Parts: sequence; C-alpha cells; structure tokens
Amino acid sequence: MANSLLFNPHTYDPAHLDAETRRLLRATIDFFENRGKKALLGSYIDRAWYGDFLDFAAKEGLFATFLTPAADGGGDPAKRWDTARNAALSEILGFYGLGYWYTWQVTVLGLGPVWQSANQAARAHAAQLLADGHVMAFGLSERGHGADIYATDMILTPDSSGGFRASGTKYYIGNGNVAGLVSVFGRRADVDGPDGYVFFAADSRHPAYHLVQNVVNAQMYVSEFRLEDYPVREQDVLHTGRAAFDAALNTVNVGKFNLCTAAIGICEHAMYEAVTHAHRRILYGKPVTDFQHVRRELVDGYARLVAMKLFSDRAVDYFRSAGPDDRRYLLFNPMTKMKVTTEGEKVIDLLWDVIAAKGFEADTYFDKAAKDIRGLPKLEGTVHVNLALILKFMPNYLLNPTEFGPVPPRFDSADDEFLFRQGPARGLGAIRFHDWRIAYDAHADLPNVARFREQADGLCALLRAHAPDVDQQGDLDFLLAIGQLFALVVYGQLVLEQAELNGLDRHLLDEVFAILVQDFSAYAIELHGKAATTPAQAAWALSHVRRPVADATRAAAVWDQVVALCGAYEMQP
Repeated sequence: MANSLLFNPHTYDPAHLDAETRRLLRATIDFFENRGKKALLGSYIDRAWYGDFLDFAAKEGLFATFLTPAADGGGDPAKRWDTARNAALSEILGFYGLGYWYTWQVTVLGLGPVWQSANQAARAHAAQLLADGHVMAFGLSERGHGADIYATDMILTPDSSGGFRASGTKYYIGNGNVAGLVSVFGRRADVDGPDGYVFFAADSRHPAYHLVQNVVNAQMYVSEFRLEDYPVREQDVLHTGRAAFDAALNTVNVGKFNLCTAAIGICEHAMYEAVTHAHRRILYGKPVTDFQHVRRELVDGYARLVAMKLFSDRAVDYFRSAGPDDRRYLLFNPMTKMKVTTEGEKVIDLLWDVIAAKGFEADTYFDKAAKDIRGLPKLEGTVHVNLALILKFMPNYLLNPTEFGPVPPRFDSADDEFLFRQGPARGLGAIRFHDWRIAYDAHADLPNVARFREQADGLCALLRAHAPDVDQQGDLDFLLAIGQLFALVVYGQLVLEQAELNGLDRHLLDEVFAILVQDFSAYAIELHGKAATTPAQAAWALSHVRRPVADATRAAAVWDQVVALCGAYEMQP
C-alpha cells in the first residue's frame, strides 16, 4: 500500500495515461537514474547548468509534446496541454531536483501569454521553438516592483514603422539566459493607465537583449536582463491593454499549480532517504525507529505527504473540468500553492528532526531538499498573497453552496484549452461551489473526520454570529488567521474526495484527519491571541480546540506503511 501511494522510479507505471505519455515519463526517469546519484548531487553542488537535461528534453520532444496545445500541434496526436500528465512530469522533475523542475516551470509560464494570444504568427513561432528544443521565459517581475504589474518600468515607445522600441530591466526571470522566447510585460510611453499595458515576445539571442547576471547562487539560471531599444514588431505583440493584465494573472493561475507537485516530488525522495536511514540506524542497541517520538514524526510526515498528493490529484480534475460556468479551480489553485507547499516544508522539518546531522551531509539528496523546499511557498506569490486570495471565496464556499454535477477523474487525453481562455481575472467572490459537507458526510464514520467536521461547522457558526467587522476586514494579519482555518476545510474536502476515488486505506485517512484536527486547534489558538480578536471570537476559538481521537490499532497500521518505505527506493550511484 505504501509504495503504491508514493512515486517510486523502480515501480512507476502510470497505466491510466496514454502510451506516448508513459514512454516520455519513463524516458525522463531513466535519464536521471542512468545518470546516477553522484552526478545528480555533483552538478547541484557545482551549480552546473543542466544542459544535458535540456539536450535530453529536446531530443525526446518532451516539452514540445507536453506544452503545445492541440490547436498548435500541427496534427500531432501526442501534442496537447494536459494538466494530468503535466502534473505527473512536474512531480518526477521535483523528485530529482528543483532546478530541473524550474526550467520546465518557467517554460510553462513563458508560454502562458502566447497560448492566450490571438496572434497566430507568435503562436506558430512558439510551437516551432518548442519543436526545436527551446525553453521559454516569463518576463514579468522587476527588481523595484516584484510582480506588481501595475508598476512596470519596461517602457515601449512607438516607432515610425508601426511597432515599438522597448527599454527596461526585468529581474528574477528563469531561463532568461537561453530562452528562445521571453514573454515580456511592459507599458506604452504614450498611453496612461491599463490601456497602455503590452505583452510582447522577445528573443534572448537578440543584440538588444542584454543578460546582466544570475541573481541566485544555484544550479538554475534566474536572470536579470535589460532591453535597450529592443525592436517590437507587430507580429511580436501578444496582448494590449486590459487583456495584457489579464494574461499575466491567468498565466500565473495556470503555472503556479505546478508548485504543489514539485513539493510532492521533493518530499517523496526525501522520505525514502530519511526512513531508510532512520530504520537502519542503531542507537543504544536498537533501531532509531523504535523510539516513539521518531515514529510519531515519521508517521506525521508520511500522512501529511499523502494528504498533499490526495489534494493535488483531485485538484487536477477540477482544473480539467473547468469552464465559464465552473470556475471552482480558482480556489483550489491558490490552495495547492499556499497549502500544499507549506505542508511540504512541514514534512521536511519532521524528517529532519529524525535524521538530524545526516540531513546536512553533501552526499545526500536530503540536504538539497531541505534548502529547495523553502522556495516553493515563496514563488508565484507568497503564502500571504494566496491566503488573502482564497478569503474571497469563503462566504460562498462555506455558507452558500449550489448544485454541480459530479467531477470525474480526468485522465483522458483531452486538451485543456479552457485554461487559455479564462477571460477577465475578476469576479472571484461570485464563484459558487457545491456543498463541501457531502464529502465529509460520506466519511462521517471515521472518528477524526467527524471531529474535524465539528470544527468546520464551528467556523461556519463563527462567520454567522461573529463575522469580522469593518476594522477587522482591513486587518490582513487577523484575516490570515481566519484564512488558515478556512483553508483546512477546503483541504479536507478534496482529500476526502480523492480518498474515495482511490479506495484509500481507512486507517491512513483517519490519521490524516487526526493531523487536521490538531492543525485546526493550533490555528484557533493563534486566532485567540490576535490583538484584533474580539472577546466573543476569542471564546469561540478556545471552544473549538479539540484533541484527535487516538487509536493504537490505527497507529500500528500506519506505521507499517511507513516502515515499508525502508529500502523501497535508493537511487543508483
């Protein structure tokens, strides 16, 4: 059971995906396994550019196959934008190292404005670049403004030929050293306000494109680049005006989902390494895993990792089933970003408490994981930004459900073309959801699901009786505490839905909810301590602190799943 839940390169066989997808995923795994652990770790330590991986991806047509929409694929039946298989590849790349995932991720982002554009020449050019093995980049953020797209200093000045000359600097742009196409966001010098926004395609090989530096001390290349009178022709313009603004936000909506699967892959590799080390380690005449605190931390880390996978897998179905009348994915997307990635940090911390000094050793994957897992909650908008975003959905989600048909598992070979015609990035507070209680009711026989449901119902009661007042609604620090409680309810819903689809072991599912009960209690205590919390809200917070239901049989059953990971995967030297 344990091995089937976590990605294992030795046994991986995604039979639910089509033959060409399976071939490419297997080829990717074999590339890393044949290369071996020594080369993987050595290139990380030396901060060596991963040209060999990009050569492999180009030779196999990996990015071209996975990242070209069907409409732009020239009739190739394997080419489509398929969130299910993209998630699978993202997890595999994270498993072997954040740098390999990162060059894929920023290619995803760089393509977002192109595939949303009606500019057929630019689309054809991007498709050909992918076919030729190029990667892409997303030129949005700037050193002085971050990703604040209202305040760009990339200025486009009209020229005499009907195009523009672009000048300005972009900062923190992955793949900016080699990208065949860089989607660059800027504004016209002669038009004020949102009407002046422009998204255009640039080429990092152009003489007017100046690479300044790699701004991080890492294997990946996160560039600062400068454009000096860069010629922007009509065929280079992807979006203008408000459409350029929407393209930026919608691109992030598409791309940031991949952060959850990167976190999962990193944690899976670290989990194998940590459990194997701990169980084989003898201290005071017995295995380290005989100590109860060690077992608790490993079980906690394992259960959290399984929940990360369950939530993310189910979110894929909502992504793929989205349309103009079903935009529920816009809640689940920032959830994968802020919740799954921060859970990844917790998993690594729990494992590190167990393996201690081993986690610093250079010949382990773990010391790389411990560093890299920190970046994911901070990319594509911070945890705080995404928590604030999900609060927009809270009233309708908790208190105003509506009817939707069932969302099936989505492993079909369909092109997720709606993601590139999402429309204006607004109206989030009006999005409706099906009743979250349905998933909880289906598992009410599990003691900790029932206990967590008490806490979730209590949150609804808090919002009805003691909703944030006007001052509190302007206090983001207070609202973020409420947001953490709300996020747990959403997280639990999709975990339960996917557990039902997977036929997940009931002991393990109850263990997951024992953790959610504890987490809800911790966030309730945090709310109790906020300066802005009213006496009534503080009393509510303490009254919803709960102990999870303990069960020795359940604990033993889940421990058996954890210890089965010992030696289940070790990378080839």
